[in-house]
Amino acid sequence: MAKNNGEDSKPARTKADIEADLAAARTRLSANVASLIDEIHPNRIAERQVEGVKQMASAEFDNAKSQFIDADGNARVGRIVAIGGAVAGAVAFLILLKVLGGRHDK
Repeated sequence: MAKNNGEDSKPARTKADIEADLAAARTRLSANVASLIDEIHPNRIAERQVEGVKQMASAEFDNAKSQFIDADGNARVGRIVAIGGAVAGAVAFLILLKVLGGRHDK
């Protein structure tokens, strides 16, 4: 260890200081390695992917729900009636095509 002749403004480090610095560095390194292992482990990657899909599905469900339910929890009757009318029209159209197609074959 070099002597401190007043030229260096830093006080000399003790053995305890060096050991504390090494322990802190060891702890940081251990945490970084654990974090890296967690980041690249196949099971964790799969878990993150599943969680992402769940969040996306939940967001899409909430988005679709908001099309029929307003912020107060009340049904948006106008939209529900419009969708119901469109579905009924599509079904009626398909029935009409089947009926007309059946007449054409005879």
